[in-house]
Amino acid sequence: MRVVMFGYQTWGHRTLQALLQSEHEVVLVVTHPRSDHAYEKIWSDSVADLATSHGVEVMLKTRPDEDVMSRLQQLEPDLIVANNWRTWIPPKIFTLPRHGTLNVHDSLLPAYAGFSPLIWALINGEKEVGLTAHMMDDDLDAGAIVLQRSIPVGPRDTTTDLFHKTVDLIAPVVTEAIDLIASGTAMLTPQDRSKATFFHKRAIEDSRIDWTWSAEELDRLVRAQSDPYPNAFTFHNGKRLRIVEASVSRARYGGTPGRVFIREGDGVVIVAGPEARRGQSPGLVIERVRTDDDRELAATDYFRNMGGYLG
Repeated sequence: MRVVMFGYQTWGHRTLQALLQSEHEVVLVVTHPRSDHAYEKIWSDSVADLATSHGVEVMLKTRPDEDVMSRLQQLEPDLIVANNWRTWIPPKIFTLPRHGTLNVHDSLLPAYAGFSPLIWALINGEKEVGLTAHMMDDDLDAGAIVLQRSIPVGPRDTTTDLFHKTVDLIAPVVTEAIDLIASGTAMLTPQDRSKATFFHKRAIEDSRIDWTWSAEELDRLVRAQSDPYPNAFTFHNGKRLRIVEASVSRARYGGTPGRVFIREGDGVVIVAGPEARRGQSPGLVIERVRTDDDRELAATDYFRNMGGYLG
C-alpha cells in the first residue's frame, strides 16, 4: 500500500519507524512544527528528521490545509496513518484514501479519548492502560476499533513508566493493523459510545494540588506528573513548590487539609482529604521537592520546622 502519515513527537516517530520497516511505501509525512508548549517539548523525537533521513517528503503544518489536500490528491494514497496529530483532520482528508485513515491512540478506547490519556488514567486509578488502532470518523477518537492492546498499571508506576510501556506497543500494533487492512481481514468493532469519556488538554494549572483530595489521589497525581512532565505543585509561603516524590502515610492524621504536620519516615506529612478533620484518613508524605529556582531537596531539609499550610 501507499501510505501517508500524520504524526508528531515520539508517538509519531515510533509510528513512522514501523511504517518504514514495513512492506508498505511511505509517500508523504505531515507533521507539526516544533512547539514551546510544556507538554509538547516532552518526548519530542522529530518525525520530520526521521522522514527526511529516509528520503520521504515532509510537509510541516499546524493543521491540514488546501496544500495538504492537493498533495494527497496527487499522491493517491491507499491509507493514512495518524498518531498524535494535534489538530482536527476534516472528512475530505480522512476519507480520501481508499482504505480511509487509521488513527493510533494511547488509551483503551472508548475510555480516555482526547488528550493526555495516560496522565488522566493514572490520576483516576485505572488498573490498566493501552493502545488502540481505530478507523477515523467524524467524531474524535470514536471510530471502529481495528486492534487494541493493554498493559497493567503497577502500584508505583509513574506516567513516565506507562509512556515507555505503551510506546513500545506502537510498532507491533501499527504493523499488525495495517497488514490486516491491506489483506482485507480487519474485523472492525464499533465503539460502545455509552462508555466513552473525553478529556481536555492538560495545562500547568491542572497540576496544582488540591489538599482536599485524598492522600491516595494526591499520591497518584504526583506520580502522574513525574519528571519530565511538569510536576504537581503547591504553594508555601507564597512561593510555588513542586512535589517530586510522595507517598501515602502509614498512620492516620487529622486536622485541616494542607497543614504541614509531622515527620514520618523519610518525609513530612501534609494533612489531606475531604474529611481530614475526623482524623480517619492518611496524609500525604512529601519526600522530595523542587523549588522555583530549580533546587531539588529532601522534604526534611526543606521543611525545617513543622507548622504552617500549603495551598
